[in-house]
Amino acid sequence: MKGILLGAAVGYVLGARAGRGRYDQIVRTYRRLADHPAVQGAAGIVRAKVGEKTGFGNRANAHGQNGTAQRRESVIPRA
Repeated sequence: MKGILLGAAVGYVLGARAGRGRYDQIVRTYRRLADHPAVQGAAGIVRAKVGEKTGFGNRANAHGQNGTAQRRESVIPRA
C-alpha cells in the first residue's frame, strides 16, 4: 500500500514540474495515435475477439440483431 502511495506522490510531483504544456503535448500525441486508422482497426479486432470469447462487448449480439451473416458449415460437394 505504501508503494502505491509513494508512486502516486512521485508521479504527481513529476507531473506538476513538467507543467501544462507537457501534459497537452502528451494528450495530443495520445489522441493522434488513438485516432490512427491502423490502431482503430486493431482495436476493433481485439474487441471482436474478446466479445467472441467472453460473450461481452456487443449487446445486439445477445438478441441476435448484430446484422452479420449467420455462420455456415462447410459443405464438401460429392463427386
